[in-house]
Amino acid sequence: MSQICWVISVAWLQLCLEEMPQIETRVVLVQEAGKREELLKALEEIKVPYIKMESVEEFGDSESPEFETVFVVADFQDSILENLCKFDCRVLGPPIVLHCAQKGEPLPFSCRPLYCASMLNLVLCFTGFRKKEELVKLVTLVHHMGGIIRRDFSSKVTHLVANSTQGDKFRLAVSLGTPIVKAEWIYKAWERRNEIDFCAADEEFRNEFKVPPFQDCMLSFLGFSDEERINMEEMTKMQGGQYLPVSDDRCTHLVVEENTVKDLPFELPKKLYVVKQEWFWGSIQMDARAGESMYLFEKPESPELKKSVSQLSLNTPNSNRKRRRLRETLAQLTRETDMSPFPPRKRPSAEHSLSMGSLLDISNTPESSITNGETPKSCSKPSKNSTPLPAKQSARWQVAKELYQTESNYVDILTTIIQLFQVPLEKEGQLGGPILAQEEIKTIFGSIPDILDVHTKIKEDLEDLMINWAESKSIGDVILKYSKDLLKTYPPFVNFFEMSKETIMKCEKQKPRFHAFLKINQAKPECGRQSLAELLIRPVQRLPSVALLLNDLKKHTAEDNPDKGMLERAIESLKEVMTHINEDKRKTEAQRLIFDVVYEVDGCPANLLSSHRSLVQRLETVALGDDLCDRGEQVTLFLFNDCLEVRTLYYCDWFRDFH
Repeated sequence: MSQICWVISVAWLQLCLEEMPQIETRVVLVQEAGKREELLKALEEIKVPYIKMESVEEFGDSESPEFETVFVVADFQDSILENLCKFDCRVLGPPIVLHCAQKGEPLPFSCRPLYCASMLNLVLCFTGFRKKEELVKLVTLVHHMGGIIRRDFSSKVTHLVANSTQGDKFRLAVSLGTPIVKAEWIYKAWERRNEIDFCAADEEFRNEFKVPPFQDCMLSFLGFSDEERINMEEMTKMQGGQYLPVSDDRCTHLVVEENTVKDLPFELPKKLYVVKQEWFWGSIQMDARAGESMYLFEKPESPELKKSVSQLSLNTPNSNRKRRRLRETLAQLTRETDMSPFPPRKRPSAEHSLSMGSLLDISNTPESSITNGETPKSCSKPSKNSTPLPAKQSARWQVAKELYQTESNYVDILTTIIQLFQVPLEKEGQLGGPILAQEEIKTIFGSIPDILDVHTKIKEDLEDLMINWAESKSIGDVILKYSKDLLKTYPPFVNFFEMSKETIMKCEKQKPRFHAFLKINQAKPECGRQSLAELLIRPVQRLPSVALLLNDLKKHTAEDNPDKGMLERAIESLKEVMTHINEDKRKTEAQRLIFDVVYEVDGCPANLLSSHRSLVQRLETVALGDDLCDRGEQVTLFLFNDCLEVRTLYYCDWFRDFH
């Protein structure tokens, strides 16, 4: 019965719709709008009838049962718009009509005047605005550009327009990764309202008006070295904040180096945030001010200190004098911190430690000499098995144990590089957008994941060998088993290590968020106080270290031990890998030199670039004859392995006299 009723209802509804008169849209072009040829052509393309009017009064009553009238007004600042709005008329601007014609869409139905589509489908929320007139003006412009306004913030909001970095809306927007922009974003978007293809949500345009992390913040820094403090002050200005001396009453945040400052011997203003340096770098990395509650500096309670401070307060009834003495105490503390006999440990310079040299030089590269700082703690899970001690610890066992321990440590370092640096950088949906481009990430880390896979297998095999130790166990066989994998994974990384290091340095200088990312992660115990570049040099140094240990192991292996020959073959296989790396590096460098010649010499032959060609020598000479150029003119000779190029100021010749 219910199904029959439903069928009857649908049929009745269809009949009613057929009997209803069809209402056609009609456009009224008011004044200047009727003089624009592109507008008339657009209406013809979407097949909408139109009429031209010099004034709204000429049209009379806009209500008609046959037509739905839409007024097109060229200037929304004109009084005509105000008059039409009084009668609840549909009003459009020329850009939205042109937009619909371009997309082949019908004219939109909007209960508010709609000028353009710059903010179409954008949902905005406002926070921190105190003046009602300013807020009303901004909301009106957003509606004119097709945007939607929400009073309460939710996940559906696409942009938060903020006049302050305080409040729940701001904190929620930061946690959800919602773009936070200044009011100027709306004004500038309105200035471009006549650009048909312009979208206010365009990332490049929007980023010009994003709210910087330290807007409205005045920062002071305590416990840092002069170099670190100056760097952080420069970063503060770059990120929209200001920095002040520690004793300044206007300070909103006191950033403390928690490793050097253990206590604050003074009372702090209630409105002052005392935060760890992680808050500073975390805000820059997120590209938004982080919540202070997670990073508050906790000072230990000191009854004696409280007593001395309270006595100081009692003995100085004048508030100005008390404040001045407090500033002097704080300034003295700052000086004492900077002149501490136990300054914070500085990371050793990596200038010479990061130079590769020749990988065939394995005379002085033990694993112990690689470590510049502390040995990084593992990011990976510890091994479930422990290496048992045999009844008699032979010299061969001792070297094998060292090989396993250094291999385990090396795997932990590679795991730290990937888990602490590469994975977070590649993670999608980062707050503030990607820190680095995918090309930059690939250049920095290269084949590190492949190298980790190979050495994880080597470590597991060595671990199994050490658990079931016997003098006849073959360590050389383990290395030979993965020699082809080593040959495949190492050359791509080692040959481009210098490029990786240069990319890190360039991105750290040009991208504050990456600089902050490194600061946060390099301070973690897993890194052992070493920089990313210092960690990345480990693969460059690992193979010579293994070869050295295998040589030592061979010395302590008896002649009749089957592993003696296997160790010799393993050492030769490692030398083959390192020779291949050096040869590839030499070829890469030779190709780079040829590219330098191509860029330097105007009119250089296009066929100079060849995979088999390498630059042998470059020689600066002076012409003695008049054949190619004037006597005494400077001539540059480029000697390649199969040809010679002669370059003068006005002349470039190409010889192939030898092959």
